[in-house]
Amino acid sequence: MGTPSPLLVLLLAVVLVGLSAPQEVYGQPNFIVILADDVGWGDLGANWAETKETPHLDELAAEGMRFVDFHSAASTCSPSRASLLTGRLGARNGVTHNFAVTSVGGLPLNETTLAEVLREAGYRTGAIGKWHLGHHGHHHPSFRGFDYYFGIPYSHDMGCTDTPGYNLPPCPPCPRHGPAARVTRKDCYTEVALPLFENLTIVQQPVNLSSLAARYAEEAARFIQGASDSGRPFFLYLALAHMHVPLGVPPSPPASGKGIYGASLSEMDALVGQIKQVADRHGKGNTLLWFTGDNGPWAQKCELGGRLGPFVGTWQRQRGGSPAKQTTWEGGHRVPALAYWPGHIPAKRTSHALLSTLDIFPTLVALAGAALPPNRRFDGLDVSPVLFGWSDVGHKVLLHPNSGAAGKDGEIETLRLAQYKAFYTTGGAMACDGSIGPAEHHQPPLIFNLDRDIQEQEPLDTASREYWAVLPALSRAYAQALQDIATDNVSLADYSKDPAVTPCCDTQHVACRCQAPWGPAATLYPHRERQAPRLCL
Repeated sequence: MGTPSPLLVLLLAVVLVGLSAPQEVYGQPNFIVILADDVGWGDLGANWAETKETPHLDELAAEGMRFVDFHSAASTCSPSRASLLTGRLGARNGVTHNFAVTSVGGLPLNETTLAEVLREAGYRTGAIGKWHLGHHGHHHPSFRGFDYYFGIPYSHDMGCTDTPGYNLPPCPPCPRHGPAARVTRKDCYTEVALPLFENLTIVQQPVNLSSLAARYAEEAARFIQGASDSGRPFFLYLALAHMHVPLGVPPSPPASGKGIYGASLSEMDALVGQIKQVADRHGKGNTLLWFTGDNGPWAQKCELGGRLGPFVGTWQRQRGGSPAKQTTWEGGHRVPALAYWPGHIPAKRTSHALLSTLDIFPTLVALAGAALPPNRRFDGLDVSPVLFGWSDVGHKVLLHPNSGAAGKDGEIETLRLAQYKAFYTTGGAMACDGSIGPAEHHQPPLIFNLDRDIQEQEPLDTASREYWAVLPALSRAYAQALQDIATDNVSLADYSKDPAVTPCCDTQHVACRCQAPWGPAATLYPHRERQAPRLCL
């Protein structure tokens, strides 16, 4: 065999450098991760032709990469977000179910967040929107690696507001004159009002939901501007209130007949379009924007829930309950996902790689030229070769934890191996009709071939050759995964509760109520000198 030419060796070296160290080729890019809440796979027109309300997201798909086999790490809020920010499943990071308004704990402090890694690598870090990983003490995002935080510390249905939107009651003022004042009256909603934080300060309580999307967009633009002016790369984690209920009331009823959900979806789409414009204006080609969702739609909310697309979980529906949020059916965890980075991510590309929100952590860490935290194992992969179009191979095995519908929270009883999906436990969340699918345990497991049964309608016949051909590989993968978790450095979250930790800017009112003295518009400009209404630790 002849000796390779010097030119060929040089070309191979360049390719290998690009594959092994993309940050050296592109420098430290900016990162924007936009996480929608309760969004369905079918809520994007790029995924589902019946959807017409997402022109900006569809444009993002056309100018970047669309992932059609992309999954949230869990099917409910807190565990999904904890996994995105740590690259580890709840069975490892300790977050297995949602935190409450009165939760003392949060994401365990010994878990390292993506923001902490990137800040150490020189990034300016910001979180805007929903947190839901603990708000008391050092669980607050200001102590979890974020230089700046603006948002609601949990879901925006976990408290009352004066602009309730759909599916949430209002909270008029309730002066506290004594214990008797806590008796619920028809004209007084005694649940604590939703707080809006800027860093450690409550700047508004209750939140004005009708202006929340505009405030998030404005704060995001201000953060991007400030980071660009500083000359430092930035990481912005934008966790939207959309499409979780309560859905904001549109300023005027749309003439298009979209309905409440469609109008809210259009608002989310426009917000994403604004963020893309701002990112492009501050250096097109320097910023990777990654859009995805925390879990599937909340079917219990009927017409206020999202669109599953083809992932309808027919087997479960026939037995009662919803196959969406809180379940391990495809509708619960298969979410829309788009990546946009002009000049680096090829445009008009559709990836069929099996990917997850778990992959965001190791991928961004690698692109930033940073190192993964030591002394722990990760469930996510560095999928930058997929982003760059060099490969379309993702996970060989992907685990789906129980998320509230059936089985113990956080335990792994569903897994994916190539096109095959095995269920050791099934169950349906509450559906629109009020039905719940009871938990059923399967030994041997139910196995679906998703290549020809994306609706999860008919499991493989346990007497078939195909079933017995794939069962050994699935069983080995399942046993290896459980063993890997059992021998890892595993954390344990504190789920204890104490009413004293409830965010409250004025304890003289039952609902907790305050308004910054400079008015709501001025609160969009926190660099101005002002007095904080309430410091919350």
